[in-house]
Amino acid sequence: MKKVATLGEILMRLATPNKERILQAKNFDADYGGGEYNVAVSLSQFGVPTKFITALPDNAVGDAALYRIRGFGIDTTSILRQGDRLGLYFLEHGAAMRASKVVYDRAKSSISDIKTNTVDWQKAFSDIDWFHFTGITPALSKSAAEVTLEAAKAAKEMGITVSADMNYRKNLWSPQDAQATMKPLMEYVDIAIGNEEDAEKCLGVSAENQDVTSGELNPDAYRDVLNKLSDNFGFKKIGITLRESISASDNNWSAIYSDNGNIYVGNKYSIHMVDRVGGGDAFSAGIIYGNLMGMSSEDTLNFAVASSALAHTIHGDLNLVTLSEVNSIVKGDTSGRVQR
Repeated sequence: MKKVATLGEILMRLATPNKERILQAKNFDADYGGGEYNVAVSLSQFGVPTKFITALPDNAVGDAALYRIRGFGIDTTSILRQGDRLGLYFLEHGAAMRASKVVYDRAKSSISDIKTNTVDWQKAFSDIDWFHFTGITPALSKSAAEVTLEAAKAAKEMGITVSADMNYRKNLWSPQDAQATMKPLMEYVDIAIGNEEDAEKCLGVSAENQDVTSGELNPDAYRDVLNKLSDNFGFKKIGITLRESISASDNNWSAIYSDNGNIYVGNKYSIHMVDRVGGGDAFSAGIIYGNLMGMSSEDTLNFAVASSALAHTIHGDLNLVTLSEVNSIVKGDTSGRVQR
């Protein structure tokens, strides 16, 4: 089976228990997460060989993160051990009209201090067929952006398919900085993934007359976005997730997908939220999986939407679901009946 490599940061996630506010919390639930790591885990759950490329501090905390990565059967042979710290993020779960909040503590993390010419990309990509990155890694630092560009160029030169999830994070950079960095990176990207905000903030393409806070999105309004992205950047395929945020507790979830100009609208799911972090990463993994398996465009989209809908029902960043569970949702079984 074809093998996928992702490049990015794994962070320690410190979440408030029982939907407490950070100012209430006397302890935090510790776990691990990070966009590209989440994608690698999801693909590994589906039986796809994966490699995760990152940098970890050479200490006990870095050892613990490495142990967790290996526990999912992910290839860690290109992970660097350098720097002084693992990045952290604090998560305050929202409820009803109170939004979830994320506070980053990742400055000077090991991956943010990564330098060009440190990773031997010919070696790292020697058995790789697909390379995936997100807009989070180049947002961490100038050097991390340079390494992301270095990796994308190497992958393209080696004939590797490249996908990118825009993953705009306003707590990391401004739209101006994002576009200055992300637009040149798109030269090397075959498949672009994101949401309506990502397309606007990272690539300067927005849907007309759409209010993402209204709780209702019109998929047809994003057809023009897909066409503009294809025309401006030459993407072969594009996936845009559509989140109708009724509240922090309840969302509707779907997506729209373009394959060489043909546009498809995915199934829509009503979700009572358990944990929304990582939903977009699960969608990216679903798009990658569908393409690796040679699924039709429509089947790829519906698989990715179902997979990412399930991710919202699981505590933590990781989409710990099986192929059979995803396929059951795709076939229409959303009853949630006890299996016994």
